[in-house]
Amino acid sequence: SLDYCVAKVPRWDLRKFGTVDPAVDSCMKSVGEVMSIGRTFEETIQKALRMVDESCTGFDAERFDQELLHRGLPVEMEHVKAELQKPSPTRIWSIAKGFELGLSVEEVHDLTKIDRWFLHKLHHIHRIKQTIKSMDFADLAGNETLMREAKRCGFADRQIAKDLKDTEKQATPPVSPLKADSGILGVEKYYSGRVREEHVRYLRKKMGIMPFVKQIDTLAAEFPAETNYLYLTYSGVEHDIHLSGHLAPFSLDGPLPPSPPRTKTKEIPSSRIVVLGCGPYRIGSSVEFDWCSVSCVKTLRGLGHDAIVINCNPETVSTDFDESDRLYFEELSHETVLDITELEKPDGVIISVGGQTPNNLAMGLHRNGCKILGTHVDSIDTCENRFKFSKLCDALRIDQPEWSEFLTVEEAFHFCKRAGYPVLVRPSYVLSGAAMRVVASDEELERFLRTAAVVSRDYPVVITKYISGAKEVELDAVGQQGELVNYAIAEHVENAGVHSGDASLLLPAQKLFVETHRRVKSIGQKLCRALNISGPFNVQFMCKENEVMVIECNLRASRSLPFISKTYNVNFINMATRIMLGLPTHPATIQPIDMDCVAAKVPVFSFSRLKNSDPRLGVEMQSTGEVACFGQNQYEAFLKAMLSAGFKLPTKNILISVGPSQQKTEILQYAKMLVDMGFQLYATKTTREFFMTQGGIGNVILAYKPGVHREPNVLNMLKQGKLDLVINVPDSMDSQALSEGFKMRRAAVDSGTPVLVEIKTAILVIMSLHRKWIRESAGKPFWSFKSWQEYIEPRETVNPLAALPSVA
Repeated sequence: SLDYCVAKVPRWDLRKFGTVDPAVDSCMKSVGEVMSIGRTFEETIQKALRMVDESCTGFDAERFDQELLHRGLPVEMEHVKAELQKPSPTRIWSIAKGFELGLSVEEVHDLTKIDRWFLHKLHHIHRIKQTIKSMDFADLAGNETLMREAKRCGFADRQIAKDLKDTEKQATPPVSPLKADSGILGVEKYYSGRVREEHVRYLRKKMGIMPFVKQIDTLAAEFPAETNYLYLTYSGVEHDIHLSGHLAPFSLDGPLPPSPPRTKTKEIPSSRIVVLGCGPYRIGSSVEFDWCSVSCVKTLRGLGHDAIVINCNPETVSTDFDESDRLYFEELSHETVLDITELEKPDGVIISVGGQTPNNLAMGLHRNGCKILGTHVDSIDTCENRFKFSKLCDALRIDQPEWSEFLTVEEAFHFCKRAGYPVLVRPSYVLSGAAMRVVASDEELERFLRTAAVVSRDYPVVITKYISGAKEVELDAVGQQGELVNYAIAEHVENAGVHSGDASLLLPAQKLFVETHRRVKSIGQKLCRALNISGPFNVQFMCKENEVMVIECNLRASRSLPFISKTYNVNFINMATRIMLGLPTHPATIQPIDMDCVAAKVPVFSFSRLKNSDPRLGVEMQSTGEVACFGQNQYEAFLKAMLSAGFKLPTKNILISVGPSQQKTEILQYAKMLVDMGFQLYATKTTREFFMTQGGIGNVILAYKPGVHREPNVLNMLKQGKLDLVINVPDSMDSQALSEGFKMRRAAVDSGTPVLVEIKTAILVIMSLHRKWIRESAGKPFWSFKSWQEYIEPRETVNPLAALPSVA
C-alpha cells in the first residue's frame, strides 16, 4: 500500500533575467525540478520547498519578503494579493505571507482558486509556526508534543531555531566541541542568546525525536520490497533497513553515548562512502554535475565500496535504482546529511562532484564531525571566500585584477573612483555568477548593492577592476596531496566578461601563446601546492598580451569536466575519486598537440521561452544547456556545435549593428568576407557609415532602428522573415530593456532569427562560414562525419576495477 506522499516542485531561475515576464503559464519556463517524499503532505511540501531553494527554510513568509525587497516593493497586502492572483515562481511563499498578514483559507482560495484541502494543510503549517514564534527555547523544551508535531509536519531544525524568541544574553560556560567518534553530530547545548540549529538538534535528540529511514514499497505490500529507494520521515516507529548508527536519545547533562562497534555483516558492509548529488537542475548546475556524481559512484563500486547517494532530483541518472547501493531521496542540507551520516556511519563523504550546492555544505559538515574526503575544507573555504582567495594570490605573487573588500557603500564608491569603471562586484559562495554584476557608474553600483546584500550578507563582497578585451582561459585539473596529476587547458571563444557557463570552449586551445600556456600551468601548480589539493579543481584566468591573471579557483568538479574527459578520453573523475580514497594513481597520457581533431562546446539558451528577456551575455550565467561537437579543425567543430544548438546557416541577408567603435573596427574585415561570399549586408546608420568610409564596403543597405518609422525597418524585416542573421553587439553593460538594441535582439528571438551578441562569437562564425565557402567552392568537402571513437584514439586510462585496498 502507498503510505507515503510525493511532491514534485519545479525550479525557476527567472531572477537571472531582469526584464523577463515572471508569469507562469502554458509555456514551460522551469529549468529543473525536485522530488520530495514524506508521510504527510506538510512534511513533503516543506522538504520540497527547501530542496528547490536552499535559501528558504520551508513554507515561510520571509522568502516572499525577500522577493518584494528584490523588486523594490514594500511589504503590503496589495502586493501580496496581486501575487496570489497569478501563478508565479514565488506564489506559494506569498500564500504564507497572506496567512501571516491575516488572510483566511477562504480568502486565499478566492484569490488563487487553489483547492481548499491544500490550503488547509498549508494553514496548519502556519499555525504551528505562529505557536513556535510565541515561545523561547525553554518553552519548547517543555513542550515535546509541539516539537514532535513540528517535525512530523516537515519543520527543519534551522526553521524552528529561526522562529524561536531569543533570551537575554548571559555569561555561559564554554561548550566543548563534540568528538567526531561520539556518534552524535551537529549538536550543542543551549544557554541563552540567539537560538541556532545546533541547539534545536540537541533538544530534539534529548527528546528522542529522530527520523526513521523508510523504503519505497514498489510491490504494494504483496511481497517484501528490495528497492534501495529510501527517505527520512518523522512519522514512523522503526527503520525499514538495517543500520549501524546510534539512535537512542541521550541525557542533557550526562555524557554522550558511545557508538556501537562496527561489524562486518551482509546487511552492514565494512566500507561505505556517501556521495552528495547536484540537487535540482538550475542555471549553472545541470547534468554535467550528475555525470561527475555517477562517474564517482561507479568508481567507488568498482573498487569494492558501497556508494550511498543523497540527491533530490528525479531527472538524474544518479537517482536511478541501480546506480548506487543506497539512495536517499532527500534534501542536501546540514541537518539531513548529518542525520544520514549518523545512521549509516560512512567512512567518508564526497562533496566535490555535485557542484556548488554540496560544496557550500563543506564547512558546516566538517565542523560537526563529518569526514570530508579529498581536499581539506579550510582550503575550500579559502577559495570560496573572495577576500581570502585574493589574499592567497597576493602571498603567492599570482597576478589578479585590482580588487578590494567592502562592507559599506562609501568604501565601494571610494575604490571605484580610484580604480575607474567598469568594475565587477563579486559576492562569496555563489553559483553560476549569482548576484555578480559588471557596473559602469555610481548609480548602477548603488542600485546593485541593495540586491547583493540580500543574497550574502554574512560573507564579504569583493569589487574587482574589470579588464576589457582580455581572453578567458580555464584550467581543469586533478591534484594529489598538492601535486598536479593531470590537467587540461581550454580556451574561451568570447572575451572575459562572459560567464564561463555561457562561453563557447575550444579544446585543445587554438590561439594561446606558448608562454601563456606555460604560465597557466605554473599558476595551477602553485595553487595546487598552496591549497594541498587532493581531488578535482578548476582555475579561471584572464590573459591579455601574455599577461596572465587569476579570476577564481573552485576546489570541485567544474561544469566543463565531462567535456574535457570525453575530448581526451580520460575520466578525470575516476582519477579524482581514487585520489580522494587515498589510492595510488598514475597520470594519464594527454598530448593535445598530437590530436587530429578539435572539440567545441557551445551553450544553449532559452530566450524564446522567456518573454521580454534580453538575449545578451554577461557575468551572470543564463544558458540552460550545452552541446559539444568534434571536427577536423576549429571551424568545422564550432559550426557543427552552433548548428546543434539551434543556429541556422544564413543564405542571403545579414543585419550588422555594432555599438562600440573599437568593435566596429574589429569586425570590419570580416564584414568584407560576408560580401565576398555573396551575402547582402544591412546595417544601422553608424555601422553602415563606418563600413563605407573606413572599409570601402559600398553595397550596404541602411536599415532603420525600431524607433525610426521609416523603411526598411529592422522590426518589419524580422517580422517578414527577410533577415537570416542578426549581429548586434550592444554598447552598455546593462540595457534594462530601454535601448533600441534590446528591441532588435528581442524581435530577432521572437521571429526565430539567429542573433549573435558577442563580437568574438560573430567573428568565429563568419570565419567558419568563409572556410566552408572556400572549400566547397573548390569542390572539397567541409564536413566530416565520424563516430566519437574514430575522432578519439584510445588513450591510457586508469582501471577502476584494479584490486586495491579499501578505505582504512
